[in-house]
Amino acid sequence: MNDRAPAALHMLTIAAVERDTRIGKDTLRVWERRYGFPAPLRDSNGERLYPLDQVEQLRHIKRLLDAGWRPGRVVGLPLQDLQAIGDLGRGSSATALPRDDMALSAEPQALYTLLRAHDVPGLRRALMQSLLRRGLGHFVGEVVTPLLVEIGQAWSRGQLAIFEEHLCSETIETVLRSAIASAPEALADGAPRVLLTTFPDEQHGLALLMAEALFTVEGCACMNLGRQTPVQDMVLAAHAHRAQVVVLSFSSLSPVGSSLDHLADLRAQLPDPVEIWAGTPQAAMLRRGVAGVTLLDNLAQIHTEVARWRAAAR
Repeated sequence: MNDRAPAALHMLTIAAVERDTRIGKDTLRVWERRYGFPAPLRDSNGERLYPLDQVEQLRHIKRLLDAGWRPGRVVGLPLQDLQAIGDLGRGSSATALPRDDMALSAEPQALYTLLRAHDVPGLRRALMQSLLRRGLGHFVGEVVTPLLVEIGQAWSRGQLAIFEEHLCSETIETVLRSAIASAPEALADGAPRVLLTTFPDEQHGLALLMAEALFTVEGCACMNLGRQTPVQDMVLAAHAHRAQVVVLSFSSLSPVGSSLDHLADLRAQLPDPVEIWAGTPQAAMLRRGVAGVTLLDNLAQIHTEVARWRAAAR
């Protein structure tokens, strides 16, 4: 590492790099020690300064991490190699996919068509390619969410059989589990430790997996217990995982009264510093609420709440 840096005009501070790339400061320092990249210079006060070419590499690395690549595979690769990997993810396939410049609604429609044709291998390939192109966070918000809305509407119109709905859910779950398992391990960048589950009377678990994917993108250390966990076991798991946030998922079919009672019971049994976040589409739950519980009506709020948690934890 050089003792002197060129003009700061051509360099970024570590705080600026964090804002630009959404890679945490602690993560950058760990990579520097572990992989020898990035290799910042130092100013006269010993503060790190990052050349713009390294920042560009970091941008590409972040995109690949969001797509499921592990840090050890991509951190420190030359820019042209990173670009080649990204291009590979956007390569052609036997399954026709919409171009990125097409209307966003066209891609969920194309996936829905594959589902109706019962082309499970084609649907899985299409989902994987969409994940590689967009990255995990955008994949959940821009592809999976509207696809599930389309499926729900088709089912309500009697145009989709239950087995087809289950087939799609299982395929999406397979892709999401693979992406989450391949995601980089959470590092000490100020993100909370998160426990995810549902109460015993909740039958649906796909939204929980989608939430785990978004928490993973935020750098959170997650433990997903799956569906239907008794309250007492949630408390035990929260203690074992040293959870700082417990996340519950509710579907539109969740009974409002018992769901609110379960939340109040859980709140009473968890230590005050442990936050509870509950995602629900039900207006009645959102109106009534539970003291000490943060209710979210869409997955996009996860980013906002994690940012709030980080700011409060500093």
